[in-house]
Amino acid sequence: MYDYIIGQIKRVTPEYIVLEQQGLGWQIFTPNPFAFRKTEELKQIFIHMHVREDAQMLFGFKSLDERELFRKLIQVSGIGPKGALAILASGNPSQVISAIEMEDDAFLVKFPGVGKKTARQMILDLKGKLGSLLDQVELPSTEDELPLFGVNPNKQEMEEAILALLALGYSDKELTKIRPILEDNNELTTTESYMKHALQMLLKMK
Repeated sequence: MYDYIIGQIKRVTPEYIVLEQQGLGWQIFTPNPFAFRKTEELKQIFIHMHVREDAQMLFGFKSLDERELFRKLIQVSGIGPKGALAILASGNPSQVISAIEMEDDAFLVKFPGVGKKTARQMILDLKGKLGSLLDQVELPSTEDELPLFGVNPNKQEMEEAILALLALGYSDKELTKIRPILEDNNELTTTESYMKHALQMLLKMK
């Protein structure tokens, strides 16, 4: 029904962004909301509309390839939109595609909500069908997307990253383990950089 929406990003939260178009604010769920920033410039967001009995939800992506991978993932039994977002939020979809092609279920089960059975189902359903995406999909990464704010901006942005990871399905127990490492890393200055580093550690933990 929708292919894309062009508008101004008015709000960024740990779960979604709000894109304003002609006076209407669209709530759009994305893999990493903090890859976006509030701006008066017009931005194009590629849309997937998910309809269920109790809700109609919009999922947004910066590229067609990112959206295509999302659509492939939600076709797998056991993976819903939230699970697909968590996988895409890792920032390195080529690793996911490679794991599917190499039948590396040990890597796939590291994502929240993906157990052994679901990982095998991903391989069964998608192996051999993602080759065209392997060299094309690259989730954008920006180290300066969000402005610094407050007396202690790094702490604020770290907390935002923690909230976003909770929204993706990671547990308090998992995040408690990596929190001290994030706090001691002075090179992390933005919410997205905290998320990227945290996701790298989480994928190595299991």
